[in-house]
Amino acid sequence: MEPRNFDGEADRPRSAGAKQTGRVLVIGPYLRVRAGGTDTQSESHVQRDAEARLDEAAGLARAIDLVIADAIIAPISQIRPATYIGKGKVEEIAALAKSLDVELVVMDCALAPIQQRNLEKELHAKVLDRTGLILEIFGRRAKTKEGSLQVELAHLNYQRSRLVRSWTHLERQRGGFGFMGGPGETQIEADRRLIQERISKLEGELKKVQATRRLHRAGRQRVPYRVVALVGYTNAGKSTLFNRLTRADVQAADMLFATLDPTLRALTLPHGGKAMLSDTVGFISNLPTQLVAAFRATLEEVLEADVILHVRDISHEDAEAQQSDVDAVLRQLGINPDDSGRIIEVWNKIDRYEPDKREELLNIAARRPEDHPAMLVSAVSGEGIDALLAAIEERLAAKRTTLDLSIDAADGAGISWLHRNAEVLAKELHDGRFDMTVRVDETKRDIVVNRFDAVPRVA
Repeated sequence: MEPRNFDGEADRPRSAGAKQTGRVLVIGPYLRVRAGGTDTQSESHVQRDAEARLDEAAGLARAIDLVIADAIIAPISQIRPATYIGKGKVEEIAALAKSLDVELVVMDCALAPIQQRNLEKELHAKVLDRTGLILEIFGRRAKTKEGSLQVELAHLNYQRSRLVRSWTHLERQRGGFGFMGGPGETQIEADRRLIQERISKLEGELKKVQATRRLHRAGRQRVPYRVVALVGYTNAGKSTLFNRLTRADVQAADMLFATLDPTLRALTLPHGGKAMLSDTVGFISNLPTQLVAAFRATLEEVLEADVILHVRDISHEDAEAQQSDVDAVLRQLGINPDDSGRIIEVWNKIDRYEPDKREELLNIAARRPEDHPAMLVSAVSGEGIDALLAAIEERLAAKRTTLDLSIDAADGAGISWLHRNAEVLAKELHDGRFDMTVRVDETKRDIVVNRFDAVPRVA
């Protein structure tokens, strides 16, 4: 098991006795893949590269400003009930952790409570598994009240399962009054009760958040504004694309989970129509189930969206596996990732390719079925954005009606109403009247037909 240093931190000289803070050792305990088999630890249908998985785990640690002392792959043939990895591996990691003077060991896997406790005893350092690490990141990133509530709920559900009886303060308390009281509840039972009470309170507050979101959504439907939602693997460039499409200034950084709280902005379509664009939290492989449940209120924007843009970092070496992971989360939410009428695949970061490779990607995209297109874009340079907007408008238009009408040029109120409530595709003045072609939502169709004597356009 040869240590692999990511950024040289382990090799830097340190003064004798110096104690650095935040130093972490990242371990990738990945199951060996048998010939003709698959890695049973990964939920992805596409095999993930071990180096890429370890790199991602190190990136998660860096996202909360931890200093990577070293990052290594520890291949295992089977999962051990007591410590997840074998005894020999535990001893090697313990020696390495001691030599590097690390305070935290991150295990890129989901540890059972007893496995986490046993590893902490053997390694003489705090141990954090993948779920705990992601929860720490979310705790740092949440800025709105809603985001904080969701993170706390997920963290408490996780913590409830971590109440392992390993400390003396968890012994049974004495119940009743005076010295003769019988045995009462254990401290661990008291802790669980307090956590459950807090969870119940948070769930009640989040229900209020969901009710508020439903009111806002109902208001948008009355306008009506169609909703376009961005989904994708974390760091795929969703927020950068969001800023490019809406000219907003949402935080966008080259790090995992740079954006956590949901954001809605108006999106102007090529023919002047409006839609609401929603930027959501990024997905990741083996996303903790606690987070999927806690963030369901946020992800309702995706559930209700008319069009979903699946943003992919097409330059990433694990792009196919990342796509499979996002598809798995969408299925958890009850969304069919193969719904071509609703989902548009966006291949982002093509600016990272040389012209010949970019041309190859264009050819690959051109050969895809018409009902499963891929839009090649660069959120940084703006390449392909116009074509993407046209594709969004086309998908939205499929659910709208195109009408022809003639209106008196003096009817300023009527013309203003049409501009506010419909997409005006064409407008020409003839003999004091405007001949107009508009596209309207089905909820406004009857109003336009009755008020302006509009007729459906013949294809």
